[in-house]
Amino acid sequence: MAEQTAADILVESLIDWGVDTVFGIPGDGINGIIEALRKRQDDIRFIQTRHEESAALAACGHAKWTGRLGVCIATSGPGGLHLLNGLYDAKLDHQPVLTITGLPFHDMLHTQNQQDIELDKVFMDVAVYNNRVMGPSHVENTVDLACRTALAYRGVAHITMPVDVQSMSVDPKQRSERNVPGRASDLMAKSARLPDEDQLARAATILNAGRKTVILAGQGALGAGDKLIALAERLAAPIVKPLLGKATVPDDSPYTTGGIGLLGTRPSQEALEDCDTLLIAGSSFPYIEYYPKPDRARAVQVDLDPQCIGLRFPVEAGLVGDTGKVIDALLPRLDYREDRSFLDKAQAGMDEWNALMVERGTRDDKPMKPQVVAYELNKLLTDDAIVATDSGTITTWAARYLDMRGSRKFSCSGNLATMACGLPYAIAAAIAYPSRQVVCFIGDGGVSMLIGDLATCIKYDLDIKIVVIKNNTLGQIKWEQMVFLGNPEYVCDLQPIDFVTVARGFGVRAYGIDDPADCGGILREAFATRGPALIEATVDPHEPPMPPKATLKQATKFAQSLAKGSPAREKIALTVASDVVREIV
Repeated sequence: MAEQTAADILVESLIDWGVDTVFGIPGDGINGIIEALRKRQDDIRFIQTRHEESAALAACGHAKWTGRLGVCIATSGPGGLHLLNGLYDAKLDHQPVLTITGLPFHDMLHTQNQQDIELDKVFMDVAVYNNRVMGPSHVENTVDLACRTALAYRGVAHITMPVDVQSMSVDPKQRSERNVPGRASDLMAKSARLPDEDQLARAATILNAGRKTVILAGQGALGAGDKLIALAERLAAPIVKPLLGKATVPDDSPYTTGGIGLLGTRPSQEALEDCDTLLIAGSSFPYIEYYPKPDRARAVQVDLDPQCIGLRFPVEAGLVGDTGKVIDALLPRLDYREDRSFLDKAQAGMDEWNALMVERGTRDDKPMKPQVVAYELNKLLTDDAIVATDSGTITTWAARYLDMRGSRKFSCSGNLATMACGLPYAIAAAIAYPSRQVVCFIGDGGVSMLIGDLATCIKYDLDIKIVVIKNNTLGQIKWEQMVFLGNPEYVCDLQPIDFVTVARGFGVRAYGIDDPADCGGILREAFATRGPALIEATVDPHEPPMPPKATLKQATKFAQSLAKGSPAREKIALTVASDVVREIV
């Protein structure tokens, strides 16, 4: 039997921790680890991406979709550096990800050698655990602690290892006297995750005293949908869903008013403006301007992380624990609210909002509106669909038109809001759940950044449907320049790409849509085929992602941008005026 190497111990430790998938790109700085993965390929799968950023984003997506540890790997120097954007996505969205990188030869570090970048120093900010392996006897302890820390603190753990150390044989004589064999453990212990009794009593008093309560349910409330609905029924409280919490409760539930923020709904915004009590459940929604005025509402917050209590809004009771378990403990203490008028008003507002969304989603204007594509796509989603979207105006259309129901999953880059996450997230979903429908709903700016991973879809025969909204512009930046700053649009237009031709060059089936009359039929045809398919939907570049309630300041800034000479200002003004008229009427 061949002697075990340091890399063999690393891979065996990953398997012991239940890791079955690693995303990455091979390289000479990790050749020893790649060889160890080759030898255990029946137990742990290596998914080759076309960019290290894709690997890190896919690892983050894997963690989001499965709740388990996501793992990515890259070589020394530039390979490791390319991981950082995806790792920051995991850090800011509190996802457990382990990243493994290589280093140059141990005795050549910090001597201006090729690719001489000390990645453990580079990763100090992004990682909750960060360690350089010093020898074969150091591996097992390091991997165990890295995996445990990433899972326990829901963050990024980083292990880096010199390339020559990877191939060193394990020799018991190399152990220090304190490194006793068998002292490591792959056990992940979980706490009861229940809050303090005093805080529970305080929270119940605050909620029972309220008359107009809103529940703000984020990603920390995923999996607690039934309990959220029971809580909403008890308190006659609308459930407002920040984007990462979109799948907490079904969008057709009478208790939810949908999203909040620029891509949210009017009833959600009005509910938060008018509430006297706020229950924040598993959310650190960052846009504080959409919260109630601090002197207008009392607040209770539920979160696993004590550090997040009171982070966005002043709270009077902090319940540290799992959202579902906290609600179980809280419900018996809450009175049934007889006055349902606040909830009734929110529900009436949602009826009007949904009618407006249908009206916009069924328009037959040309150029085709992006809402039409999202509206037709929503009809094709199965009850177990997994939807990945990207950052930009595409996020607005996904938030407002792609409904959650059944066991559907939805995610995007939340607090980092990075572009290019959609396709790697979808790849991770298709790898983890090969029998489920996986949809990537993405903009042309985002998909073009990491378009090389269309090859990954083909290489692993992933059944992903990629719907590209093509407006040939960085739409979100364009509208931010105009509406928030009052500046003319500048350097946002994109050189057009024929995504149909490009996709076919990768071997991906591809379809094009530019007529709203054909939209539903072409989408159905594409979705009926097995395997990866790309649908390019060419839409009106001047269609704005209208905020749920436009403010006078936004209108003033928009008028200033037009007056200063925004390109195509006549078409933009006409489109915006048309949308406003439709909303008012």
